Amino acid sequence: MESGSDNGARTVPDCGGAAARAVPTNVVGMPGVFTDPLWRIPVRLAPVEVALLRSAPLRRLHFIAHGGASALSTIQSYSRLEHSLGVFALVAHFCPADEPLRVAALLHDIGHLPLSHTCEGVSGLDHHVLGRRLLDTDPIRALLLRHSVAAETVAAVLDGRSPSPLTGRPGLLNLDHLDSYVRSGRAAGCLDADPAALLRGLTLRDSAVSADRATAAALVRLVGAEARLHTSWDNVGPVSVVRRLARRLLDGSGPTAERFARMTDPQLWSAFETCAATRAESIRVRYEPHRLAVVPADRPADRDADRASGWDFSLRKIYRSAPLVDGAPVAAAAPELAAELVALGSLPTAFRVRWT
Repeated sequence: MESGSDNGARTVPDCGGAAARAVPTNVVGMPGVFTDPLWRIPVRLAPVEVALLRSAPLRRLHFIAHGGASALSTIQSYSRLEHSLGVFALVAHFCPADEPLRVAALLHDIGHLPLSHTCEGVSGLDHHVLGRRLLDTDPIRALLLRHSVAAETVAAVLDGRSPSPLTGRPGLLNLDHLDSYVRSGRAAGCLDADPAALLRGLTLRDSAVSADRATAAALVRLVGAEARLHTSWDNVGPVSVVRRLARRLLDGSGPTAERFARMTDPQLWSAFETCAATRAESIRVRYEPHRLAVVPADRPADRDADRASGWDFSLRKIYRSAPLVDGAPVAAAAPELAAELVALGSLPTAFRVRWT
């Protein structure tokens, strides 16, 4: 299986030509070659990959914001499908002939809830569990069978039973998080380096991403930028509201948890608007998010107002996975970069939120 790329110079397909021709960034496999616009990696698509891109679970990801509810207050509005294709392009770049890994890269996020991580954990819903279930049911199960791809092999990659650069090793940077950090950094205006140049400074070592020292420093800055975004007003405010709305919707006469889990973002907003218990606040968070006040939970300011009208919110986690530096752990090879990552542990993760 050819990736159409290597670790050296790459030729990006011409974006010109007749108006009726599909462009290289087409996401339904029309040209036969997909070129990720961030990494600028052209990938020749295999028949199973084209079929997956045209399946309902993958198409649904085109309508799920990767940044979740923070898309309301930032321009983190790119889709979960865009991220999935970026991870797929990275896998095809580093492991062009590994068919199960390429398929796993395309499928790794199909279980995501509407608004991605914003709704993760609501009513106990887990996107990993949901994704594994979708892998075992049609249309994905039948599609993989038709193309002689072993679903169990793909599942072993996705749940980490088969070591791979897609899921990596605990605490170390994998290809999934690599794409997230760089793509988010671009949207946030924090990406100083050309992604294609970053790529030239990367290799894989024992299922982890390894970088030269300069590239590692750039990646650590992006990890920090992502952590600060997650702990900022821009993320905490709208996410905390949407999670409240989702619980209210599911506790009322709204959709079942199973139906909720398969909604797209537009369907979720529509459900909020048609439910009396969520309508007013769902409109408010979309059109007046500037009226949200967010303070760390341990800050004494405005506690009386907070107690009267606010609510508590805690982040589930802050991602701080580190690249290897020239094949060695960052703490040993670049202690100053390790110190930057450790410092992110001091960011607040518990907050008090209220409408002003």
